[in-house]
Amino acid sequence: VQEAGEGVTTFQIEYDEEVAFAARRKIFQYAMEKSGPFCMVASFIHPHDPYVARPEWWNLYSDDDIDMPNIGEGELVEDDPHSKRLKKGIEADVTDCSDQEIRNARRGYYANTSYFDSKVGELVKTLEEAQLLDNTIVIVTSDHGDMLGERGLWYKMSFFEHSARVPLIMAGPGIDPSVVDSACSLVDLLPTMLDIADTDPELGMPIDGRSLWPVATGHPDTGDEAIAEYCAECASHPIYMIRRGKMKYIHCDIDPPQLYDLGNDAEERVNLADDPAYADQAAAFAREVAERWDSDAIRDNLIKTQHQRRAVHKAMQEGLMTSWDYQPVRDASNEYVRNHMDWTVAAERTRFPPFAKKYG
Repeated sequence: VQEAGEGVTTFQIEYDEEVAFAARRKIFQYAMEKSGPFCMVASFIHPHDPYVARPEWWNLYSDDDIDMPNIGEGELVEDDPHSKRLKKGIEADVTDCSDQEIRNARRGYYANTSYFDSKVGELVKTLEEAQLLDNTIVIVTSDHGDMLGERGLWYKMSFFEHSARVPLIMAGPGIDPSVVDSACSLVDLLPTMLDIADTDPELGMPIDGRSLWPVATGHPDTGDEAIAEYCAECASHPIYMIRRGKMKYIHCDIDPPQLYDLGNDAEERVNLADDPAYADQAAAFAREVAERWDSDAIRDNLIKTQHQRRAVHKAMQEGLMTSWDYQPVRDASNEYVRNHMDWTVAAERTRFPPFAKKYG
């Protein structure tokens, strides 16, 4: 947060530039091969901490354009236990950020959002150039948000809206231009894409989620919920969230429950879990959590697998370590045009639209 600002390059910028280049090249390959339907995932890092943006994107904004958190540090009477753990985990409990540092971090995030938006635009333009746009569904989404200083918190790891809520934009043939207010989840993407592909494959295992294709094409939405689990940083016990309609319920075995009415309290300031007026809803959510999850079994299994992974990691550090990270195969000897190639064939193979030969 305190290191936010301008930078001409970072590993995140280098990565996203490479993703954009590879995606554009792949789109043209799809167009030239004409091999039928395709599904391409272009996964960018931005926007993301550490909030460093290239000058041209940083300078799209001024300090006056940047809003401060709606709920500043110390504004609430008391943090919930998980927020306290998060502050300790990210050292926000021992680090004071000035207003200017907070503004810089938010400015960097906004700048990188614009940078990402430009990359989406590049890919849409490429689809148009490849004559594929009119027959392609484009989906833009993300895996998490960022607290950006709200409640004194940063990054993700929380079920508050700034962290857990993400964009979901769909565009393409057959999609009804509209805004849908109901809740959905990333687990809905797979059923949606299967619907788009108009296929009914035999799945290897049961899946959660519902297809969003009907509502995307103008039909009434029959669902309005998102269900999530969190078992990562700063959580010693599983944390669950049920969002149904405008109500959000958060449960952790070692913490008091949280219940928020997002329709009347979008900033989640008032925990209604102990409010008599919401007693029935809170009790119903508590029963649902107990029916859905076995927290003790989940925690025991997580700890067991952690020990297993640590043992494997320790063993791999002995001697020559082999990375398990994905390594994309690239054979540069067969890219572009090389000495062993007929350059006329290479030129024809990589030109789009192809040259229309005339005879007679």
